[in-house]
Amino acid sequence: MSKKKENTEEKIEAVEQALTKTERFFEENQKPIMIIVGAIILVVLLILGYQKFISAPRETKAQNEIFMAQNYFEQDSLYKALNGDGQYAGFLEIIEKYGSTKSGNLAKYYAGICYLKMGEFENAIKYLEKFDSDDPLTTSMALGAIGDAYLELGKNDKAIKYYKKAADNENEFTTPAFLFKAAMTYELDNDFKHALELYEKIRAEYPRSYEGRDIDRFIAKAKGMLK
Repeated sequence: MSKKKENTEEKIEAVEQALTKTERFFEENQKPIMIIVGAIILVVLLILGYQKFISAPRETKAQNEIFMAQNYFEQDSLYKALNGDGQYAGFLEIIEKYGSTKSGNLAKYYAGICYLKMGEFENAIKYLEKFDSDDPLTTSMALGAIGDAYLELGKNDKAIKYYKKAADNENEFTTPAFLFKAAMTYELDNDFKHALELYEKIRAEYPRSYEGRDIDRFIAKAKGMLK
């Protein structure tokens, strides 16, 4: 028998031994393996069932119910938008009933803005901080609104913090707007050095923005205050 043939037979024998060990393992552990496999299948079925029979219908109901609250918000009927009108739910009820849905999450944003407009700044912060979005623009608006609430409460340092967070989601619309708000808040604290830095950032990076059109005037003012 050639050496090559011997090596081939040895490899075949090794594979057969490995298969035998595997078969023996499954035979000896068949019951626990089947329990584990069954548990995995059950979890998958439960997830699919939850999504189809619970999550999806709840999402549809939430979408249907938030519609009227949004209408009241657009009409500036903030109390009805928040609390409903006796027939249709407001944002607060939608949050309570459907808080885990997309519409329930959106209701948190609306509720925060309602409270901000109504002058209830602590409640505004409470609901806006609960809002979560993958959309950079919406996230910026929510963070900026939290900054507005802190500014109204006289907590300028926190207002600046949130304005800067809002500006971090870079775009031509919200970034220069919130950089400008942060700079103006620095001015309220007589911190013209940091205000100037943000004004110059707007001029350098967002010259065509609404804030950038007249930014030289604010730069000149800040420089004048630093002399």
